[in-house]
Amino acid sequence: MDLPQQGAIPPIAPDLAELAQRLFEELRAADHDGVGITRQTYGLAETAAMRRIEAVAERAGLATDWDAAANLRISLPGTDPTLPAAACGSHLDSVPQGGNFDGAAGVIAGLLALLAAQRAGPRPRTLLLLVMRGEESAWFGRPYLGSSALFGSFDPRWLDLPCLQDSSLLLRDAMQGEGADTEAIARGTRLLDPARLSHFVELHIEQGPVMVARGVPVGLVSGIRGNHRHPAARCVGEAAHSGAVPRWLRRDAVLGAADLAMRLDASWRTLLERGEDLVMTFGIFTTDPREHAMTRVPGEVRFTLEYRSESERTLDDFLELAEAEAAEIARERRVRIELGPAVRTPPAVMDFRLLTHAQRLCAAAGMPHETLASGAGHDAAIFAGAGVPAGMVFVRNEHGSHNPREAMEFSDFLAGAAVLQALLLTGAEALGR
Repeated sequence: MDLPQQGAIPPIAPDLAELAQRLFEELRAADHDGVGITRQTYGLAETAAMRRIEAVAERAGLATDWDAAANLRISLPGTDPTLPAAACGSHLDSVPQGGNFDGAAGVIAGLLALLAAQRAGPRPRTLLLLVMRGEESAWFGRPYLGSSALFGSFDPRWLDLPCLQDSSLLLRDAMQGEGADTEAIARGTRLLDPARLSHFVELHIEQGPVMVARGVPVGLVSGIRGNHRHPAARCVGEAAHSGAVPRWLRRDAVLGAADLAMRLDASWRTLLERGEDLVMTFGIFTTDPREHAMTRVPGEVRFTLEYRSESERTLDDFLELAEAEAAEIARERRVRIELGPAVRTPPAVMDFRLLTHAQRLCAAAGMPHETLASGAGHDAAIFAGAGVPAGMVFVRNEHGSHNPREAMEFSDFLAGAAVLQALLLTGAEALGR
């Protein structure tokens, strides 16, 4: 879409748009594995992609440095060092065989914002672009590694996590191999004082279908859903011969687990009708492949259960509901359902003042936009949790994310990048900082 030449959201300059397009193409060419994009967390490809961004920044005269977690920081110094810096950023690691825009779009948009501000002349406030390591959990089972290290919230136990694709590789070794100081990280050394940031803004592709379905190029994120995850749930019944045991004497684990899934699905629909924010997924649902057979009543089913919401209360209520339904099904079907303890990630609320400011900017520019929650996690959640006012801009993207078919229209990216730039440059004033 065309952005206004004058107004609340200045457009991205044509030569900067060309730079962005070239960077997307170079990243794809460097990291396409024959199916999709693969950049392992704390791996050579992630580092090489970060070095590519660093080289462009240095040629333009921006300052660059690397912190103890091997995050890259690119800065445009301001004239007043007493002012807290305005920051933006995202990540460059990917899931295995992922898409070319997840994470990279936010990094490239942030680079364009600093380059545009540099051209405009000196500013009082320093601008920062943070390229953070290890946002994806696909490699070591934990997300937000680089951003957690920024604020001293990196759990030192994570250093001993094995790579999910190669159990001989520990996170500690991967981090050290790419230049991180794991001793400083283990001590909880804070690499960035949150009080020194006025605000943080992240651009990301939407990883769901909402914006495509509603026909809007730009999304403004109200919050990032927290989640409760049950990674080792199971239903235990009794194995039996499929032809010899009548229904009334069966203790069928599959039907017990299926009953739970259907009851929770019905409750999910009811909660949505009441206006609650909630998504629910049974991601794994399987009998033991060493035992399952067409002629066997299954004695055990293992499954995972995950539910997400912007509301901590909704998450807690749904946990109580799931436990109550599991207990009732257990009595009725004479099975045992064990959800196991919930692994919890709290919701992150984006700063309402930044969100309102973004809505006003888009309205003044005549830019179609949508306000929505993020179902996926993002580094912005860590900044919000550290007390930094945070905001997010989504760009429309077809075919979802975490797959090679990510299909962000470049014109949509330019629209989102322009919104990010406006929020980065004016957000502190909107916050009174």
